[in-house]
Amino acid sequence: MSKPVEYIRPAIFAGGFYPLEPRKLNEQLQEMFSGVKETKQCRIVISPHAGYIYSGRTAARAIASLKQSKTYIIIGPNHTGLGAPFSTMPGCGYWETPLGRVKTNDILTEKIIGGCKTLQKNHSAHTREHSIEVQLPVLQYATENIFDFVPITIMGDHSKTFASKCDNLGKYIADVMKKEDVSLVLSSDFSHYISLAEATKKDNEAIKKIEDLDLYGFFETLQRIDASICGYGPIAVGISVAKQLNLKPKIIHRSNSGEVTGDKNDVVSYIAIGFE
Repeated sequence: MSKPVEYIRPAIFAGGFYPLEPRKLNEQLQEMFSGVKETKQCRIVISPHAGYIYSGRTAARAIASLKQSKTYIIIGPNHTGLGAPFSTMPGCGYWETPLGRVKTNDILTEKIIGGCKTLQKNHSAHTREHSIEVQLPVLQYATENIFDFVPITIMGDHSKTFASKCDNLGKYIADVMKKEDVSLVLSSDFSHYISLAEATKKDNEAIKKIEDLDLYGFFETLQRIDASICGYGPIAVGISVAKQLNLKPKIIHRSNSGEVTGDKNDVVSYIAIGFE
């Protein structure tokens, strides 16, 4: 039987969301992690995925709180609308960043697909999506690039049907995490392009449901407040996993784009939440 062809996903967003040149990227990451206490106690973290100049300090604090593991499952929202609603990448391969290549864990990917029929193999969901890619250099810096990972993108709506699918995926991932050295990264920004005051109010309502591990209440709140949290699907999966593993959430860090731009009337908010 022929050996499968290895697929290399290039660093599409290097030079945009983060520096393309390795030295400059390392310098920015060093600045992001400056003064950050690495607790490494959380099995799950919510980490933002905006340009590092905006969300980097919060992302660094999220990843510094994450238990260092052999494998990370990184779940991000699908912003592009391409591919299947629950998509991982087929075949054996690597994702490239300016700091080197990261191997996908294809054995674990197959296990998750085998247990959760909602998840499908699909390249197109990942080719132009940034929410997973921007997490990789942060993980590489924090772990000295010693890990592999499973990429999963999710897109859907605020319905109970979609919430149920997230719950099912979360229950299976929790079973995997009980048996294997795996930690979970949920890639999400919070409120988008509203005033800081409004963003804080809406974010706090959503955070309350996350803290309560109330998955269906989280979706009801998103609908009621007309939330613009892009990674609500990944967060929902994380709530399900945390409930199965008896993990308790805590806010690690909060920031917003207005701290960089000076504009508090039109912000994107970034919140690092850990589950331990």
